[in-house]
Amino acid sequence: MANGTTLSRYLAKSIVIMVFGSNDYLNNYLMPSLYPSSYNYSPPDFANLLLNHYARQILALYSLGLRKFFLAGIGPLGCMPNQRALAPPGRCLDYDNQILGTFNEGLRALVNQLNGNHPGSIFVYGNTYGIFGDILNNPATYGFSVVDRGCCGLGRNQGQITCLPMQMPCLNRNEYVFWDAFHPTTAANVIVAQTAFYGPPSDCYPINVQQMALI
Repeated sequence: MANGTTLSRYLAKSIVIMVFGSNDYLNNYLMPSLYPSSYNYSPPDFANLLLNHYARQILALYSLGLRKFFLAGIGPLGCMPNQRALAPPGRCLDYDNQILGTFNEGLRALVNQLNGNHPGSIFVYGNTYGIFGDILNNPATYGFSVVDRGCCGLGRNQGQITCLPMQMPCLNRNEYVFWDAFHPTTAANVIVAQTAFYGPPSDCYPINVQQMALI
């Protein structure tokens, strides 16, 4: 069994990947018929509420000895099949995407703050919105032909009811950006992961995951 020193060294070298926020919007803020959050908070106030809770969770992990953090922003939720099913044909739900700006910009600012206040650690912001936005705007460049509906699902855009047991999915899933009403396909996730690992500061700030792993 590792002693305390070995464990501390192991934790300090480990990379923590944190992906928060999407469900807080999709399954809460953007469901006003079920939850009052959109009445109680403006979009910027809700984003700041999430970021304040997020920061406390990050610092709790930091207090355990973790020192390398990759913090993923929120992608363009309004372009998911589930949200496209509510939009005019061929369109994303622009409102969903617009309200995410405060969260993503705030998370990037939080990375700067955490890096400034915790020397010897590294906090990295993953620009998920920008990466997915580029995939959706230039799908053929990445090998995709279907961006507006799920590979498996029911209803408009195969996004109103998510993939059900025993349902036959599409046969060419690698050509789809979305697997179901909400989640990207493996092919899309691979591109996001590769961009986070090798990408420039516009996609992974201030350094990428490969550079972080070498620290």
